[in-house]
Amino acid sequence: MGELQPEVNSWALDLPGFGQSPPPRDGNFAPLGHARAAVDFIERHLDGAPVHLFGNSLGGAVAVQVAARRPDLVKTLTLISPALPDVSPNKANVLLPIMAVPGVGEAAMKKSNELPVETRVQSTIDTVFANPSVVTAQRFEESVTEALLRDELTYANDAFLQSLRGLLGTYFDRGRHRPWKLAEMVQAPSLLIYGLQDPLVDARAAHKSTKCFKNAQVMVLPDSAHVSQMEKPEVVAQAWIERFR
Repeated sequence: MGELQPEVNSWALDLPGFGQSPPPRDGNFAPLGHARAAVDFIERHLDGAPVHLFGNSLGGAVAVQVAARRPDLVKTLTLISPALPDVSPNKANVLLPIMAVPGVGEAAMKKSNELPVETRVQSTIDTVFANPSVVTAQRFEESVTEALLRDELTYANDAFLQSLRGLLGTYFDRGRHRPWKLAEMVQAPSLLIYGLQDPLVDARAAHKSTKCFKNAQVMVLPDSAHVSQMEKPEVVAQAWIERFR
């Protein structure tokens, strides 16, 4: 976000049940439920003015919902490793459906929470960064602090698992509002960025993105993984400026 100053004023939203945001009142953790929260924020706090919408991973799936269903609120759309349905599972993301199985996910989360917080944070970093060494000591300590705060929230594990289940549920949706159909409905100029070394979202999805998003520029970064906005912030910012300025 800092790389785009002063091009834009930025707001980073914690989706319901994530960060320090409370869980949704209606219990809807699916991407559409999260999208309603994003729409509510734009309408309440930004007077419904169209925004440059960014989304990473689950946030990318949520952003597609917003852009397709409320085009009046989205000026441009930027997706980084968006969690859209993937028919080519790998050994890393194949574990996600297993985590979504009722009982199995809860047991796995309980076991994970027994590990030292530093171990859990490092495991996440090793997964989402192609080069974990770019994470500074300060950022690591900030992540540890964030994880400790999350540990104090009784709903944290349930929010993660219910959001995962809601997301995977869209993978089996065959209706007219299934994720890739929504992508075809997006009117806003779009920028999609994938990391070639991403173990969670297959970069080969870039090919489908070029077919489904009508007005999109699609990039694959060879030395990046799941969080290119954190691993390659200068590259992502420059791509955004060149695309939308």
